[in-house]
Amino acid sequence: MKKSAFKIHSWLALFALIPLLVISLTGSILVYKQEIDEWLMPDKAMLSGVSGERLDLDAFLDRIHEQLPEFEVATIEMFFDGVESDRVYVIKKGTFDFHKVYANPYTGEVLSEPVGLHSYLTDWLLELHYTFLVGDAGLLIAAFFSLILITLGVTGLIMYSNFYKHFFTFRTGRALAVLFSDVHKFIGILASPVLLILGITGAYWNIAGYLHETSEEHASHADFVLTERMYNHSLSLQSLIEKATDTVDGLAPTYVSLAYEPDENIRVFGSVPTGNPLYSQYSSGASFDPQTGDMITSWDIRELGFVSKLLDSFRELHFGTFGGELSKFLWCVLGAAPLLLSVTGVYMWSNRRNKRKSSKKRRAEMHNSSIAVNG
Repeated sequence: MKKSAFKIHSWLALFALIPLLVISLTGSILVYKQEIDEWLMPDKAMLSGVSGERLDLDAFLDRIHEQLPEFEVATIEMFFDGVESDRVYVIKKGTFDFHKVYANPYTGEVLSEPVGLHSYLTDWLLELHYTFLVGDAGLLIAAFFSLILITLGVTGLIMYSNFYKHFFTFRTGRALAVLFSDVHKFIGILASPVLLILGITGAYWNIAGYLHETSEEHASHADFVLTERMYNHSLSLQSLIEKATDTVDGLAPTYVSLAYEPDENIRVFGSVPTGNPLYSQYSSGASFDPQTGDMITSWDIRELGFVSKLLDSFRELHFGTFGGELSKFLWCVLGAAPLLLSVTGVYMWSNRRNKRKSSKKRRAEMHNSSIAVNG
């Protein structure tokens, strides 16, 4: 079994080397996406000198629309810490092209020009990470290589099932290939739990995303362009947030999705106090009819079944945010393990290949010598 696992592991690793390096290195960088955005563009991603309370959602949206009359707001990622600015996603009228802006939720001031969703460095890296920059097909490609990552993790654990016997052994006095073998084993075993989690969660999201993007319902809206606001102008969106917080006990809103295409409802997402660090900041919420404002449904992660809770935990598990700065650091470092694994793995493969060639050459020379002597 170990011999078969070794062959599968070796050939899959060589086949998927470059794509897995792209996925792992971009993923490690994106663990600190927020911090990188704040460092690269503090005037957009961060607030300074704020005081008082956030504007209510109606006043905030009025200010956004005043400053961006050619756009309609589609979704808002909300922050209440007085440090991060809100991320507002808008659609240019007469198109269905999404743009991103940063806005101050305390004054309603738009802090950046509308740009494409992948214009900023970290947003471009995110698109590279999930789709290899080739659109819907890229979702499936990335999912395929995520499945390979899972297979590499499983076969590696099979190959080194007795790793605990010599886990911290580094044979420094031997050939470089021997040392690389020890380092490869050590890093692989250490990083395998994280890499398996990243592979499983990444594959699920990409497959689910691909199925959504290629669904019949989504295809029916392929030619849709936004010409006017899709929800009732007279609705108080702030009142919908208040309805959601009244219905779902302890709900802290984090994200609002407005009805920006046909058959869409207004949805409010947020977090609730649970004591479980694996539940995401979008785990609970409510949806509303875009014309009447009547509540259609609500959901509370504390009352949902095991599968819903498991799938919601994928967000925290994938980004490593469940344990604060420590888990983020570990996810960043161990998520980049394929870089070292590729260096040591390629060297070992090349060394074995050269040894086989040399052995084959010696056997041929001995065979020719034997023929010469006997002839």
